[in-house]
Amino acid sequence: MLQLSDLSIPDNARLIVGAVTCLGVIGVIAQAYLPQLTNGLHLPPSPSTWRLRGHFLPHRKSFLTIAGWVDEHGPLITLRSGLRKFVVIGRYKAAMDIMENQGAALADRPRMIAAGEIFSGGQGLTSTPFGEKFRQKRRALHTHLQPKAAEAYQPLLMSHAKNLVLEILDDPRNFQDHVITFSSTTMMKVAYGTTTPTSATDPLVKEMYQLMKVVSKLLRPDAYYLVDSIPWLKHIPWYGRELKRGFERSKRLHTGQLNRVKEQMQSDVDIGPSFTRFMLENSSHYGLTEVETAFLSAAFFGAGSDTTTLALCNVLLAAACFPEEQGKVQAELDAVIGRHQAPTFADQQSLTRLRAFISEASRWRPVAPNGVPHRTTKDVIWENYYIPAGTTVFGNTWAICRDPEVFPEPNAFKPQRWIDDQGRLRDDLNNFLFGFGRRICPGQHVANRSVFIGVVLILWAFRLTLDPTQPLDDTGFLNSEKTYRPCSIKFKLRIPEAELRRKMKSYPEVVSVDETDHR
Repeated sequence: MLQLSDLSIPDNARLIVGAVTCLGVIGVIAQAYLPQLTNGLHLPPSPSTWRLRGHFLPHRKSFLTIAGWVDEHGPLITLRSGLRKFVVIGRYKAAMDIMENQGAALADRPRMIAAGEIFSGGQGLTSTPFGEKFRQKRRALHTHLQPKAAEAYQPLLMSHAKNLVLEILDDPRNFQDHVITFSSTTMMKVAYGTTTPTSATDPLVKEMYQLMKVVSKLLRPDAYYLVDSIPWLKHIPWYGRELKRGFERSKRLHTGQLNRVKEQMQSDVDIGPSFTRFMLENSSHYGLTEVETAFLSAAFFGAGSDTTTLALCNVLLAAACFPEEQGKVQAELDAVIGRHQAPTFADQQSLTRLRAFISEASRWRPVAPNGVPHRTTKDVIWENYYIPAGTTVFGNTWAICRDPEVFPEPNAFKPQRWIDDQGRLRDDLNNFLFGFGRRICPGQHVANRSVFIGVVLILWAFRLTLDPTQPLDDTGFLNSEKTYRPCSIKFKLRIPEAELRRKMKSYPEVVSVDETDHR
């Protein structure tokens, strides 16, 4: 290899080159360690650390560590991973002002070498940079996930929700598996047209969830910090082998699902509608390759089933943890619906306390507490702080949802905070369950309907309590830890078993949401 000493360069020139190189290294380190100043504005404050790798974040429940720093240093903080800095937003007003009101400046994603380029092969929706390719994917998803389309899924959701009630009735101990079955069966039908029930133990579902769990871990700010700081490492053959194998595994799985739909379309079997079928029939309209379509369908399934599972489990956990508030919801159910007939989507607007309970459970235990990284495409100024273009920004939903100025007594469970003086559900609060700005989860409308129908039927049918003989981790349903059993819930019938089975057997699978005089 050619060395500097091999060149015919005078000694003083070598000294100059060496000095410039040293100054460059010092400049890079200084940029990482020293605060930046622009027009008198600083980066947000940073907790002190002398670790070369940057701030230490525990592998589990790092959102608690970050929230502690927010409490200590203010609504915006700067953290470091290797030589990279990123900003965390941890208060409600700052999130609204920056992530929502200046959302156009944060619509991009940072370059994610490990998660986006190696493990996802550049195909993942979450890691897709803002631009034409992102808009193509969002347009395609919008056809099946906009509010009107989500409304059309209500009969399907009702059908699977009644199965969820019956499965809990037969096997309450494994309620978590039944919730996974409910959400995954629904989304497999919507994404791929699969009509057979899909359980939590189904090999396909297990593999999909395992892949999603890896992605969740890779999105941590300090995960694979080395390759994200030094991108050329990804070209070294031995580096990140498990990530490269993960991409090949994902590609085989997702294209296999797409090819199965394609084969069914070419047969005489009427497989019914699905997102994948729609995309194959309209591929030229959206400009996506088959591999891109396969990964988009997988994202469709993953985002919908994952968010629904965690959100629904957290609401059930809240009901068991706060029996007095659960009792208020069930009193409303008895007053509005009674126990002689099961609730449907037509009851949704009349159940203010139930909806407030769901909102408070989502605030109490947000399913993505650390948020997902955004990237500023231009300089952002908020109060006395300056966030340069190209900065990675996280909206930490755990800390935001515990902003004491917006949510007094933030650690208390108070559904009443979501109800205004006129007894209506407030429309001026946001718990950011589905993300921020132009990167908000497109599946929110389907997920909200899924959670509502699952919760309303379960709380109508059962009284939930914690099993005092079993350990409790009330943050266990966060960050896609679905293989971890955080609690044991007991389900006590509020309706005689024979009557409940009879009502579920005759439960309508088609109901008009405009039907207002059905009572």
